[in-house]
Amino acid sequence: MDPHQLVSGAGNVRPTTAALPTASVDLDRRRRCGFPEVVFGEGKSIEQLRDILTTLVANGDDALVTRIDAQQAAGLLAAFPQARHNAVARTFRVPARLPLPSGEGRGEGSLTKDQPKVAPWVAVISAGTSDLPVAEEVCETLDWMGVLVTRIHDVGVAGPHRLPERLAEFEDADAVVVIAGMEGALPSVVGGYVACPVIGVPTSIGYGASFGGITALLSMLSCCAANVAVVNIDAGFKAGYLAGLIATRRRPKTDA
Repeated sequence: MDPHQLVSGAGNVRPTTAALPTASVDLDRRRRCGFPEVVFGEGKSIEQLRDILTTLVANGDDALVTRIDAQQAAGLLAAFPQARHNAVARTFRVPARLPLPSGEGRGEGSLTKDQPKVAPWVAVISAGTSDLPVAEEVCETLDWMGVLVTRIHDVGVAGPHRLPERLAEFEDADAVVVIAGMEGALPSVVGGYVACPVIGVPTSIGYGASFGGITALLSMLSCCAANVAVVNIDAGFKAGYLAGLIATRRRPKTDA
């Protein structure tokens, strides 16, 4: 059988790859890995992104694009008016079925402190307001994965009383993503409060000796807390995806 084809449960042969003029779209990613292919937007034209998104949606996949600019978003919204663009996160999402809410900010998967904490559930904690673009990329990724999110912002170590004041909001989460620039100390502190995996995301926020996030990266990699792992600088999507996998495998949505 052609390696680019897959036999479905009904015995029908369907393609696993869609060959476009400038892209080979993985139509089998959801079966293999649990979630569809995600599109990295930087460097791609509006036409290329439109063709890839059209292919994913036609395959029944909810499509997510990361790292797009305002011009790309405007062009894509003209083609997909049902989509949601989060300008802060620089993400673009197209549903395969039901329309998404328009606008930015909290998605339908977000939790407030008064809502019941149902699985899968991830807390997203950022050290400062300047870290919000990366934090929002994390949140949009988790929302696309169907994971509920608790947002806790601006609780960095310069005001050490702020984090424990909000401990009840995240201490029982399936995983925690912590975003911090400067010296990158916050994941170590959070790791000492929770009994779940903590994923640190160093950001490029900081003054000269921060070296564009390298200082925060090295600090997080040197973390004493045993439950902390670290992704690349500003890698909100990667952190959100890993946390989402942890949460969905720990407590599948069917258990909720």
